[in-house]
Amino acid sequence: MGRRGAPELYRAPFPLYAVSVPRADLVVTAGGGGASKTGISNGLHFLRLECVTGDLSATLVHAHDTETRATMNMAVAGDILAVGQDATCHILRFQEGKEKPAGNKPGTKEDKSEAEIALHSGNSSVKKTEARKRKTGNKMAGDASGSLRNETPEMVVESLHVVRTDFSTDALQKTVRFNMKHSFLITGGVDGFVRVWEFPSMKKCFDFRAHDGEVEDVDISPDNKLGCILPITPNPYPQQLQFITVFDPGIVTVGRDFKCCVWKNDQLVTDLRWNENMPHISDKMYRYQACRFGKVEDDKDTFRLYTVQIPHKRERKPLQCYISKWDGKNFLPLLTSDCGNEVISAMSVSDLGTFIGLGTVTGSVAIYIAFSLQRVYYVKETHGIVVTDLAFLPDVDPMKEVTGKNEAALLSVAVDSRCKVHLLPRRQMFPIWVVLLLCGLIIVLTIVLLQHLFPGLF
Repeated sequence: MGRRGAPELYRAPFPLYAVSVPRADLVVTAGGGGASKTGISNGLHFLRLECVTGDLSATLVHAHDTETRATMNMAVAGDILAVGQDATCHILRFQEGKEKPAGNKPGTKEDKSEAEIALHSGNSSVKKTEARKRKTGNKMAGDASGSLRNETPEMVVESLHVVRTDFSTDALQKTVRFNMKHSFLITGGVDGFVRVWEFPSMKKCFDFRAHDGEVEDVDISPDNKLGCILPITPNPYPQQLQFITVFDPGIVTVGRDFKCCVWKNDQLVTDLRWNENMPHISDKMYRYQACRFGKVEDDKDTFRLYTVQIPHKRERKPLQCYISKWDGKNFLPLLTSDCGNEVISAMSVSDLGTFIGLGTVTGSVAIYIAFSLQRVYYVKETHGIVVTDLAFLPDVDPMKEVTGKNEAALLSVAVDSRCKVHLLPRRQMFPIWVVLLLCGLIIVLTIVLLQHLFPGLF
C-alpha cells in the first residue's frame, strides 16, 4: 500500500502516546502536552466504535482530564486502566451509563476516589489530599476542543490508586503491563528498576534493578511455573507464618543497556542473545527495543516471545532492523528476520498470536505473520512522525462486520494526534475441492499427452 494509505479514525487535540482496546466497541487513546504551559491539554479519550455501511467509525463519548500530566503508556484489564503519567502509575476505573450521587460532589470529602490519593514508596505510603478544581460549562464530551470532563452521562472515570514507579532524577514510567489473570501489574522506568504490584490492592510485591539504564519494555509470561510467595492476610494461625503463592509468571525486560533479560521473580534466569548465529553483528551494534509474548494459534499450551532489535547508532547508510521469535518456555531462538531500515518504535501482537504489528519513527506501519515473520501489509509514513503505540482490534462478533472481510484490524497512534486504522485484506484461499479437481485434471492431461507422444507406453 502506498504512502498515507490508511484511513484516519480519530484526531485528538493533543499528541497521542497510547492506545488500548478494552473491548470490541471501545477504544481509549491517551496523551497530552505535559506540564509545559503551551495550551495543549492532557487527557484520555474514550471512543465508541461503530460499523457504518461496512466501514469503521469512531465517536468521542467521553474525555477524562489528567490535569498537567500527559499519559505516556497504558495497560488495560477489563474496566480498569493503568496509565503511566510522569513518575507515577494511576489506576482508573471507567463505568458507562452511571453518574455519581448528587450528594457526592467532586472536590468534597466524600469524593474519596478523586480527592485522595496514596503514593506508595518502598514499604511506606504517603497520603496526599488534593482538592481537584473542575472547569464549569456545558461543553459536550464530544467537543474535543472544549474542556475535558471526568463525568458525562455516557461514562464516569474514577481514580482508585496512584503509586510512584520511578525514583530517578528525571523520573518517568516507561512501560506498564498486566499479567494474563490481571492479578499483578509490572512497571518499568528510567531508573532501571522493575516493580511488581499486587492487583487490585497495589501493594508492592518486590522491586529490583533490571538494567543499567532505562527500562524500555516489559512483558509477563503466560506460563504458570514461576512463583513469588507472599504472607497470607489475615493469618488464621497467628502462631505460624502462613504463605501462599500468588505470583507465578516469569518476567521479560528490555533495557537500553543492550540486554533482554528473563527473570524468575527478582532473580535473573538468562540473557537473550539474538545475534548468536550472526557473527557479522556485534553485541553493541544493536539494542532491544520491545518485547511481547503471543499465543500460538490452535495450540493453547504453547506461546512465543517476540523481540525487536534496532541499531544503537545512526549510520550514513541506515542499517536493517530485526524481529526475532523465541520459544516461550526455554527461550531458545526460533527465527530472526529483517524488517526494513526504518527504526522500529512500537510493537503489538494480536490476541490470537497470528499477526505482529510494527510502527516506526518515520510514521510507517507494517503487519507481519507471526509464524513466518513475513510482511503482509505496509503503509509508508502514514503518520509522518513517530508511531507511539499500536493495538489490534479483537476478532470477536461485534467486529465481524469489519473484520469479517479482513484478517486483522490494527490501530496506530502517533505524535501527530491521529489514530488510524489498518485493515489487512483476507488472503484469497482456494477451496480444497478446487485444488483436488485441478490436481486430477493435471494428472489426466499428463496421461493423455504421454499416450499421444508415446503410443506404446501404456
